[in-house]
Amino acid sequence: MSASAVNPLTILHTSDWHLGRRLYGRLRYDEFAAFLSWLQDTISAQQVDVLIVAGDIFDTMTPSNKAQALYYEFLGKVSKSCCQHVVIVAGNHDSPTFLDAPSNVLKFLNVHVVGTACEDLNDEVMVLDDADGTPHCIIAAVPYLRDRDVRGSQAGESAQSKDANVIAGICAHYDDVADIAKAKQAELVKAHKHQIPIIATGHLFAAGGSTTDDDGVRELYVGSLGKVSADMFDGCFDYVALGHLHVPQRVGGREHIRYSGSPIAMGFGEARQQKQVLLVQFGTAANDFEDKVLADPIEPSLPPIKQVAKKVSIQTSEFMDDLFGFDDSAGSAENKKFEAGISTQTDAIRPIDSTFHVTPRLTSQLLHHDKERQMQVISMPIPKFQKLAQISGDLETIKQTVGSTIKALTDTESVWLEIVYTGDEVVSELRESIQAMVEGLPCEVLKIKNTRTYNKVLNQQQISETLQDLNEQEVFERCLATHNIPDEQRLNLREAYEQIVYDLHHADTQAE
Repeated sequence: MSASAVNPLTILHTSDWHLGRRLYGRLRYDEFAAFLSWLQDTISAQQVDVLIVAGDIFDTMTPSNKAQALYYEFLGKVSKSCCQHVVIVAGNHDSPTFLDAPSNVLKFLNVHVVGTACEDLNDEVMVLDDADGTPHCIIAAVPYLRDRDVRGSQAGESAQSKDANVIAGICAHYDDVADIAKAKQAELVKAHKHQIPIIATGHLFAAGGSTTDDDGVRELYVGSLGKVSADMFDGCFDYVALGHLHVPQRVGGREHIRYSGSPIAMGFGEARQQKQVLLVQFGTAANDFEDKVLADPIEPSLPPIKQVAKKVSIQTSEFMDDLFGFDDSAGSAENKKFEAGISTQTDAIRPIDSTFHVTPRLTSQLLHHDKERQMQVISMPIPKFQKLAQISGDLETIKQTVGSTIKALTDTESVWLEIVYTGDEVVSELRESIQAMVEGLPCEVLKIKNTRTYNKVLNQQQISETLQDLNEQEVFERCLATHNIPDEQRLNLREAYEQIVYDLHHADTQAE
């Protein structure tokens, strides 16, 4: 690829919005609205050409009217901004037919939606033009591939055979769209005399991917099948924008295959993560960056990263676990700089809504710079619109930690708490003790968990466990144990139950 082969192009990659999701019954529409407002400002500030949303736009297949209103209002506003195209693919939480229904109307806003895997794969490969009609890029817009999309059911099929067929089906689908994309690319290069990047999307579970305990990420196929490797993606893909996993991460050490992660914490297990969107830039912007790195290899400036808004009070965001990658051996120099605490660029983020105090001075990070592809990947941190904290320990530890958590808040902030009691002492009125502890403080306890046994006098082992604490599989395992099902029968029962749960989650209730 020659030095001037790629025209300037800026793509923003996000996923897993889960509009309408609740946290222990608490509505979170204010957070979603604040995020979408921030995202709209960021698109304008960074002059984003193409926005990619890699699945799970909604949390359920039957989203509420409020969730739908947030979605369509955002698309309407973005269509009037600098952003020339929006590409949306369905995730496993989405109804494919619900997303597809308005797709013909949304095309007039340059919003391209692929909810259902297409029978004609040419419909999944789209050429996006700039305002002058010059081809910008090729998008292989692959949605979440359901079991029926990638393999045929066979009676008596073993779990191993199902796994192999799912993986083979996913690989074949991506190979086919890659062939179509390469053919389109060859035609465009011949006609326009410059290289056209190919970007693929996906909503899947990559092998080795990291999750958190309470993020609500479901297994995608029966028996936890269908975890794919980075090797399945064709080398023609300059960038692969993935969704499904809520922890930001790259796949198999490949810098150009990434999960952006969810924009807000979906559970208390994600409370310490710094959420992000990914800015992917091609062409002269990446070329200009090369000279800056060579001139100042320790703290390079990033001209393409524009200041999002005016500065507010100075406070540096702390390092959060699991932010940019997990395979340290494959880490780039930029990642090593980040791990050493060296900031490559600082953007001051303004509050989007007066309801929320946004932590300022969040740090954008250069994650990857590829000279050959003329591409760079930059992480842009998302402000926290509602603080969450998970606190565990005995009563005294909980009291001290609550105090330090509250002390760290500003005058306009509040925090939602999940309390996990791990003390040895039996506390008969734990909830009352916790509520008295936080009385009058700017916090709200959404959940109290007690991991210790009760009623020791009666020699019982009763755990304060509710259905809200268990997933479907854990409830089924309790039933197997309660009814003393023999071990030789449990395997077949588990497989049958997993198939039922899969069918329930993946039945498109919006389809006719």
